[in-house]
Amino acid sequence: MIPIRCISCGKPVSAYFDEYNRRLADGEESKDILDDMGITRYCCRRMLISHVETWE
Repeated sequence: MIPIRCISCGKPVSAYFDEYNRRLADGEESKDILDDMGITRYCCRRMLISHVETWE
């Protein structure tokens, strides 16, 4: 489960997670997806890019 907020800055990131995964599965590049969704801070980008789903 992805954290609700970015650990570094506190911006909500969980709302973007489903769309990010869907678009990533469709073949888009991470940079383009995050730029399009307006996630510009490196700490928030890190939260989405490096997340590993451990809950099944």
